[in-house]
Amino acid sequence: MNGPFDAGLLGRHCRLELADGGHVDLPIQRWIRDPGEGDELLLTRCSGPTLDIGCGPGRLTAALAQRGVPSLGIDVSGTAVRLTRQRGGVALRRNVFERLPGEGRWRHALLADGNIGIGGEPVSLLRRVFEVLGPGGRALVEVDPPGRTVRRERVRIDGSPWFPWAWLGVDALTGVALAAGLRLTWTAAHGRRHFAELMRA
Repeated sequence: MNGPFDAGLLGRHCRLELADGGHVDLPIQRWIRDPGEGDELLLTRCSGPTLDIGCGPGRLTAALAQRGVPSLGIDVSGTAVRLTRQRGGVALRRNVFERLPGEGRWRHALLADGNIGIGGEPVSLLRRVFEVLGPGGRALVEVDPPGRTVRRERVRIDGSPWFPWAWLGVDALTGVALAAGLRLTWTAAHGRRHFAELMRA
């Protein structure tokens, strides 16, 4: 099964087309290269079994495996799963809203590279993530820079069917966390990339 992001996973330029006529270029080069300094802010906080949601070509899943941290990448794209396995990571073709291996036992969940937008409803996504995490589990989330709130759109890539997506700005994170029954425990930034850690309130 292929996914709408497959061209980007393979290193080809692609961008999100928005239903309102706008577009958003995707950070393809970051997806396909080895983890950078911003990624390290996330990776160093993963001290136990980690679920990489929307793993793409697997740079984070594979990096954790190389460090001896048990990790599993999930993605709806078969291309993403194949690329993650080629990098040495373990990956399965799964939707986060489906039944997942190890439900209730994961210590960390990663939502990097804008994957907080999956499904178009960050509160619903975070509630689902914390069904998968075990007691004391934490979600590590990449969010948009200051000055942005929550934005929801229908999007597509290269003529794919429309699907819901969302963007969550760091300024709106506390409110979204509260709505999901969570609290903010850590924030960090590298350049224009912003990161946060959430746990149950």
